[in-house]
Amino acid sequence: MEDFPQLTWGPDLEENCRRLVRMAIHEDLGSEGDITTLGIVSADARGEAQVVSRSNGVLAGLPVVPIVFEELGSSLSWQPLLQDGAAISKGSVVGRISGPVRAILAAERIVLNFLGKLSGIATLTRQYVNEVRHTRARIYDTRKTTPGWRLLEKYAVGCGGGRNHRSGLNAAVLIKDNHLAWLTESCRGDRLAAAKRAVALAREFCSRLGKPVVVEIEVDDLHQLEAVLPERPDIVLLDNMTPAMLREAVAIRNTLAPEVELEASGGIDLSNVRTVAETGVERISVGALTHKAVWLDVGLDWVSQ
Repeated sequence: MEDFPQLTWGPDLEENCRRLVRMAIHEDLGSEGDITTLGIVSADARGEAQVVSRSNGVLAGLPVVPIVFEELGSSLSWQPLLQDGAAISKGSVVGRISGPVRAILAAERIVLNFLGKLSGIATLTRQYVNEVRHTRARIYDTRKTTPGWRLLEKYAVGCGGGRNHRSGLNAAVLIKDNHLAWLTESCRGDRLAAAKRAVALAREFCSRLGKPVVVEIEVDDLHQLEAVLPERPDIVLLDNMTPAMLREAVAIRNTLAPEVELEASGGIDLSNVRTVAETGVERISVGALTHKAVWLDVGLDWVSQ
């Protein structure tokens, strides 16, 4: 079946990144610049520094570094020594920066903030992916992202081995509980009829768009699942179901519509994701990948001259 578009580094992501970098530069340097460095470091001083990991994790965000330098208008040189998605350990040298010392110090915190945040997401994602590696389940992110940072955060999920769910409301159809609550009134209070009608309406609308669009519907009990499967949505999201319910849902799907994929969501963390994956669902969406990831500790060390 058609999957959601997966983010890779390209023009859209780069432009999104540049906007964030410009804001970061403005909030850190303002109109005066780094007044500490301007006061104590000569304009002609040059140096070399290394970006170093202070802990174990997975790297993400390297393409951001030269963008920071460009937006600062500096002549800094960047030599990456690893690639996004690489497993790193405490003491790993990520890359080298050389050029004017004033520019290095101005860029330092901005670079480390981007790398730390994105690598933290990639690191947490890799932990989830490793937990389900022995199953058919794939780990997906959600739209629970930092406003403005969605593309970069979802890119980081990919670096960790996860998959991207829809990037926005315009990217796929996902019929959720509030959609169904609204439609239920027009179906005389019949929630099952509303669910069936929602899929049919979505299919009709998507056919007029002239391009493949994923159609997914959220259900919160097995009766709803049985009602919507004959309508052949691409995916059914199983919301907050127990492992026993998930196993039963897989059995029902296998009988009624084996081509429909099932996505488990709600209340899933590292303590139970393996159990969820072993129920037989194909997809597991986890909001925590982006909104609960702890930054990876990265720092900048001078190279002795």
